[in-house]
Amino acid sequence: MLLLAYLSVLLLLTLCLVFEFSACRTGPGPEAGAAPGMNPAFRHFQLRFYRVYFLALWADWLQGPYLYKLYQHYGFLESQIAVLYVCGLASGVLCGLAWGWLGGRLGGPRRACLLFCACYSACCLTKLSRDYFTLLLGRALGGLSTSLLAPSFEGWYQGQHLERHDFPREWITATFRQAATWNHGLAVAAGFAATLLAEWLGLGPVAPFLAAVPCLLLCGALVIRTWEESPEQSWNQNLNRTPLSRSCADGLSCLLSDRRVLLLSSVQALFESVVYIFVFLWTPVLDPHGAPLGIVFSCLMASSMLGGSLYRAATPRMQPLPLLCLAVLLAFLSLSLLCFSTLPGRESPSQSFLAFLLFEGACGLYFPAMGFLRGRVIPESRRQGVLAWLRLPLLLLACLGLLALHGSGEGLTGPRRMFLGSLGLMLAALLAVAGLFTLARHDGGLRLETESGAGGEQAGDCL
Repeated sequence: MLLLAYLSVLLLLTLCLVFEFSACRTGPGPEAGAAPGMNPAFRHFQLRFYRVYFLALWADWLQGPYLYKLYQHYGFLESQIAVLYVCGLASGVLCGLAWGWLGGRLGGPRRACLLFCACYSACCLTKLSRDYFTLLLGRALGGLSTSLLAPSFEGWYQGQHLERHDFPREWITATFRQAATWNHGLAVAAGFAATLLAEWLGLGPVAPFLAAVPCLLLCGALVIRTWEESPEQSWNQNLNRTPLSRSCADGLSCLLSDRRVLLLSSVQALFESVVYIFVFLWTPVLDPHGAPLGIVFSCLMASSMLGGSLYRAATPRMQPLPLLCLAVLLAFLSLSLLCFSTLPGRESPSQSFLAFLLFEGACGLYFPAMGFLRGRVIPESRRQGVLAWLRLPLLLLACLGLLALHGSGEGLTGPRRMFLGSLGLMLAALLAVAGLFTLARHDGGLRLETESGAGGEQAGDCL
């Protein structure tokens, strides 16, 4: 497994470079990317944002490889670990629903960024405790923190970009496109860093969490020292503070009146609920066979990066809707393979590892395609309400899956049981995306008019 993991990450990163080079040759022209780079004031502002934002992302990624391993190291049962994951997921979803109210109480994105740093630091420090309820509190803080990460930091950037500096709106795409690329690179590097701390230096699975704390403190210090508060008007517009009841009513009306919205939303809820289950499953499947968790994590992130690179390279020749169909099909095939590779008594960790890579590659292809189509299918005025309705089935499906994970039956281990359940969910997603393709394949509104549009939609969703 160790040799396979190292060879895989090298191969995946090489393929990423090949596809990125191909995308650069056929992708956005000078009008989309070169003009911002020629402006020194914009470059200085962009770098001021990056050095803070990337610290926050780095601290977040450091915690990915050894979360399950830490709880297992403390002696908790699989069912108890599943409850911890459910707590984090539920906290993140509920905070996402209440973001308009919460963001309004904070008074601005700068304060929201500081709250993120404080909550995530506290979340990491709770990992020092072996008390179950303290760890539950930590997971709740982690869910709150992850729900704050994107809207607070991106909200600050957009307010400064448009209101204070008055840069062209289209330059926002260039910033987030670069940030999406670096985000994947940080994730890959974080896997190696976590392995160095936890295994090579022998500091144990809690070490990556403790290493994230000084990164978060430095991030908060830079926010205080180098970031001014964004204009209140732009922050309030970013929050979209429509009453939740009215927003949900508008969202339900949109879901029921437009079949395209219903099918696309069904694909999103089904696919992303499986993603949440996958985040839990990969460690208990591979860890018993001696897999280096940090390196495996880097491989998974490199595979996701490869999927995003494939999207950018393919969009000049293919439209996002067929690419979304391909992503769901690949995810279905990977789950099918996992059902066979986890047969009791005939487990094949190498096959499971390759299937996990295929699933992550499908995710890298799925998210930019879904981001583009969601922007075209769901009206902006009703998007908040539709997404609110989506969070409920997504949360229920993921939580039910995680809580059922520890169960077993005749010939079924817990993970394999959940792979079978996830396969059923992905089959439903495959049928929904096939229905959407049949309904909307000739819809000109779902097609990319220009190559630069592909890059912009992709970059915005990856974050």
